[in-house]
Amino acid sequence: MTGYTGTTASGEAIYWQDNKRWLWILSVLYPLQPFIGIALHAATGQEAWLFLPLLLNYVMAPVADILFGADPNNPPEEIVPQLDQDRFYRYLTYAVVPLHFVALFGVAAYAGTQPLTIGAVLGLAVIAGLTSGLAINSAHELGHKNTRIEKWLAKIALAVPAYGHFTIEHNRGHHRDVSTPEDPASARLGESYYRFVLRELPGGIRRAWNMEAERLTNRGKSPWHYDNQILQSHAIAVLIVVSLVIAFGWIMLPFMLIHNLLAWLQLSSANYIEHYGLLRQRDENGKLEKCAPHHSWNCNRVLSNLVLFHLERHSDHHAYPLRRYQSLRHYEDVPQLPTGYFGCYLLAYIPPLWFKVMDERVLALPHIDGDLDKTNICPRARARLFLKYGASAMREPQLSS
Repeated sequence: MTGYTGTTASGEAIYWQDNKRWLWILSVLYPLQPFIGIALHAATGQEAWLFLPLLLNYVMAPVADILFGADPNNPPEEIVPQLDQDRFYRYLTYAVVPLHFVALFGVAAYAGTQPLTIGAVLGLAVIAGLTSGLAINSAHELGHKNTRIEKWLAKIALAVPAYGHFTIEHNRGHHRDVSTPEDPASARLGESYYRFVLRELPGGIRRAWNMEAERLTNRGKSPWHYDNQILQSHAIAVLIVVSLVIAFGWIMLPFMLIHNLLAWLQLSSANYIEHYGLLRQRDENGKLEKCAPHHSWNCNRVLSNLVLFHLERHSDHHAYPLRRYQSLRHYEDVPQLPTGYFGCYLLAYIPPLWFKVMDERVLALPHIDGDLDKTNICPRARARLFLKYGASAMREPQLSS
């Protein structure tokens, strides 16, 4: 197994190895999970098998996160530069991009050629969409890097769910405004997932388009110029839809509408839980404090991190946006989600349960200490939350990783 050596500031030699090195292949293979259900349906004729990915993601994955527990494998800071330069990890992010196309075209082909009920066809569209939400996660990792190939691979991956604005919105908008009321991708305390989606989706698209239009205008080009990075990705998305319609018929239009919507909602699910209720403060001059690890919710569960390119080590990602997934570190003293992302998605889809679990967890954070004025609070929920909690310090819940 590949190891890395370094020297501490005090001159002490250190050695570290990534015990998960080969397990990162799970992030590459995870988009292919719909084919398990398809294979079982082909063998048995039972359409229920087509929905197996729902069981894998929303039942088995949360259980596995509990069983496997937290991940103590943290790379020393002295090792991070070497780890970032190891091309093995980079090639994995390259390899996953074509597999997103394989997953979409494979599921669409099965839906369009097999004698399935309408319910099964639409169900496959849902499964394909949830799976293509992973393409946005792959593009998230690629789009933060400065190489030309990685930036283009991000655009190509985003074409699968027709979410071409994401890299611009995320890198230049979300990372700038994260954990502020101005950021549509930062959920507010007391804001339900469903209300968040209605604010986040149009807000993110609008912000990305305005930023890209401004960039092109400053270069003397029309916002509709072919250099528009959003339109470049969307052009590929149009080719995908046209190809599917030609190959499998008009059923692919509702199939792709459902597919795209579910992929978008999957991304919104992650956005919702990653900064819920957290607020960056302003000084007396109105200057916004620098984003720090405690402005993101972190999670250190083994399995869900292995299939999401370490997305759940979100605190380190926002502190060091250019750091590659294999180098992201876990912090003990930052906001910790109660479980992995898949389990948190289920909580988020049931707002009363999410509020019950998370609101006190927000208020118990040391830098908030029960003060609602130090949270990113939903204006609609402000009166209700102040009536319930006031400004008194809350009893600290168990903040497990």
